[in-house]
Amino acid sequence: MSDTGPQTDFDPIEPNTGREFEPVDVFPATEEFDLRPGADSCFKCSACDTSCPVAEVDDDFPGPKFQGPEQWRLKRRQGHEIDDSVMSCSNCMRCDDACPSGVPLSQMHNTARGEYVSEQMSKTSVEYWRNRVLSNYRTSAFLASKVPRLANVAMNFGPARWLMEKTMGVTKEREFPEFASTTFREWWAERGGADESRRRARAHRERLGLDRDADKRVAYFHGCYSNYNTTEVGKAMVRVYERYGYEVVAPEQKCSGTPMFANGMLADARRHAEVNVSSMADLVEQGYDAIASCTSCSMALRQEYPELFDIEGIETVAANTFESVEYLRIHEDLKTDVREASVSGELAREFAYHAPCHARNQGLERQSVELFGDLEGAGIEDVGDSCSGISGTYGWKEEKYETSMEIGEEMFDHMAEADGDVGMTECPTCAMQMEHGTGYEIRHPLELLEEALVENPQSEP
Repeated sequence: MSDTGPQTDFDPIEPNTGREFEPVDVFPATEEFDLRPGADSCFKCSACDTSCPVAEVDDDFPGPKFQGPEQWRLKRRQGHEIDDSVMSCSNCMRCDDACPSGVPLSQMHNTARGEYVSEQMSKTSVEYWRNRVLSNYRTSAFLASKVPRLANVAMNFGPARWLMEKTMGVTKEREFPEFASTTFREWWAERGGADESRRRARAHRERLGLDRDADKRVAYFHGCYSNYNTTEVGKAMVRVYERYGYEVVAPEQKCSGTPMFANGMLADARRHAEVNVSSMADLVEQGYDAIASCTSCSMALRQEYPELFDIEGIETVAANTFESVEYLRIHEDLKTDVREASVSGELAREFAYHAPCHARNQGLERQSVELFGDLEGAGIEDVGDSCSGISGTYGWKEEKYETSMEIGEEMFDHMAEADGDVGMTECPTCAMQMEHGTGYEIRHPLELLEEALVENPQSEP
């Protein structure tokens, strides 16, 4: 009989030896962010897999459960590499919203994708450089903005699109977005920048009977697309916020990093994030809140930055970042103002509204439908909870184009059945897909707010 006494599950003494038990760390925490607690929370219910738009149409894609906790466990064991199917994840992040256990699935996917690109993908491959170009859209857009008319013609010239597909794998089926003749930041500077916004905001405060020096200040993260392409969205944001007495600043900024996350270019994303966090953190300390008109940009600043990077001030920026309409709904009586307003002319239309996946992840999927439901002169209809399918750069890849269109079929069908003949969404690439699949004109909620609430918005520069 052993003299070590009775054994229990928690006894630190090994049976029959008298030696103290030394636990083996099967999954050592070697990462900057330890993902083991998240992996351990997964109980394989597969809710994430059933919510995944890619898995729904692509039988070869193993789904988010494998890409997340299962692949994380496999990678902890010697000899296992990241499966290349991680590059088929579109980064829609619907799995985060679906998981009942709070498993950080998209964080796991982004981490695995970054590791795959850094350690396993050939840096001389066409795929790598195609993805690098697509994910750094800001650089391409900056160059195109110098000669916008030439860029618009050249990038949509049929033979050029055919050549890009054959040499780079960028689908020829899509038309490139039009570049604005004047960027938002050029318009902002010509208008007078922050000083002019302060003057206009104070004038509106006096009209509203508010303290002229009230502390209402926001820092606008306009992102790449509102700067180089849909500048009317950025202008609408400024005018609507000034109408409520907010002083707007447009700080130094780079890309939010969303397309870089989706392509595993985490080093590029970090470089951009460092600039964004630095400029936004300084303003937050001065009493500003960060506002984004693109739901993918607000998602990046709120969730992906603190999940992936350890940058000073990052938690503060995340906690003070809001989507543009969301912020006004929180701080102003926006619902009443819209109910008492009306629209006529160009935007007195019926709108088919699509909630982007990244809006759903922030709990914002119903805000536009609820807000504009009582607006006189316009109507709005939700076209369902399906994914648009484009997922940023995903639908621009030649090998992913058909998958993206198959995912988008449900949305296209619902738009065709809706009363509206104009689309509405907060996401610029969802807007591309909606227009591509239906031929509809697509507008941003801020544009309808501007039409409803701002007097003579087109009378100013």
